[in-house]
Amino acid sequence: MNGLMMQKQLLISSLIEHADRHHGDTQIVSRRVEGDIHRYTFRDCHRRARQMASALTRLGVQPADRIGTLAWNGYRHLELYYGVSGMGAIVHTINPRLHEDQVAYIANHAEDQYIFFDMTFLPLIKAIAGRCNMVKAFIAMTDQAHMPKDAGIDNLLCYEDLLQQGSCDYAWPTFNEDAASTLCYTSGTTGNPKGVLYSHRSSLLHTYAAALPDALNCSARDVILPVVPMFHVNAWGLPYIACLVGAKLVLPGPALDGKSLFELLEAEQVTLSAGVPTVWQGLLGHLEETGQQFSSMKRTIIGGAACPTAMLHKFQETCGVAVLHVWGMTELSPIGTIGTLKARHLEMSGAERNAVQSKQGRAVFGVDMKIVGADGVELPWDGATSGDLMVRGPWVVRDYFRSEGDRSPLLEHAGQPWFPTGDVATIDGDGFMQITDRSKDVIK
Repeated sequence: MNGLMMQKQLLISSLIEHADRHHGDTQIVSRRVEGDIHRYTFRDCHRRARQMASALTRLGVQPADRIGTLAWNGYRHLELYYGVSGMGAIVHTINPRLHEDQVAYIANHAEDQYIFFDMTFLPLIKAIAGRCNMVKAFIAMTDQAHMPKDAGIDNLLCYEDLLQQGSCDYAWPTFNEDAASTLCYTSGTTGNPKGVLYSHRSSLLHTYAAALPDALNCSARDVILPVVPMFHVNAWGLPYIACLVGAKLVLPGPALDGKSLFELLEAEQVTLSAGVPTVWQGLLGHLEETGQQFSSMKRTIIGGAACPTAMLHKFQETCGVAVLHVWGMTELSPIGTIGTLKARHLEMSGAERNAVQSKQGRAVFGVDMKIVGADGVELPWDGATSGDLMVRGPWVVRDYFRSEGDRSPLLEHAGQPWFPTGDVATIDGDGFMQITDRSKDVIK
């Protein structure tokens, strides 16, 4: 017997609709490539995202078409996050830090129809344009006043000009929640990058779980600044979470040095930020040089690499900023574990708590994990026994995009499919996972 509850498709467009309806006046602040600060609201973003969806429809973009982006964290990139996926096409965020040969390979493998780019990456676009056979046009994410006079690219369009061709009355279509929404490629160490194709359903479930109090603990009272790039696994889901909870969103653009970040954090009274250790080293170095301190920051999310104990101590003991140590992978959308402390940990000494927080954390709801020995036997959660880390869940990859006959990345264990992360880890009795080694050289 089935339940008698309503059915509603879990679509990414519902996030920006919700933000418009319930938090329409909440600000989105962006430092633009041009260096100035841009401000508007969730309501403005929703209107322009619909307008862009309309413009792309008139341009001939169809559901499931891939639309590439080479862009920093900014308001136009956010409009594409919602406008492209909302119309049923697929946002393909490309990492501009990859070698140009890999960027061209990724664009061709994804069969991108159009590529949007920030002007910072015009030289990269010039280098790959002749090799991207399926791209119909490249779209500069700027206005007419900042368009290059002679870019040397025949099929070059202007973002704001294209936007004006769309209608603000565009209505989001309804379609199956299992439809693909976003495509991210691994920045692997061996072989060609592999595409991970997220669905609307997987993205929304990840958003719900990541926002929970024992996860990233986000609310409408927060001001969120994702330093982690929007071209890297959807900025760990923070552009979606901000819309879900109605938090003010601050997007730093290309200026990621310690001084620029601190100025923006302070000017916008940011309470939560997220980034990799190398970024935080620059920020903490700036604070040490200047003697400045945070006035609003309450917590920071550190992932992408293990958080050094010294950094953990400096944030928490010197700066008074709580650290959330997270672990994930492109294949996990990306969040798998978060180092939120349990009640009993609060009774520990600072050094003991730091030791717990140095671990990669506990699995968020929706992610199952276990460690397995070389003989395939599941190992105990005793904090000492290490084994191959395996995960599964509704936002974990099932197969790679256009894998073209390659075997599935999943392994069967105890009759169920699991994703082998390639990490060797321990898990303690409280569920805190700690990576100790790599079991193989896998693409991540």
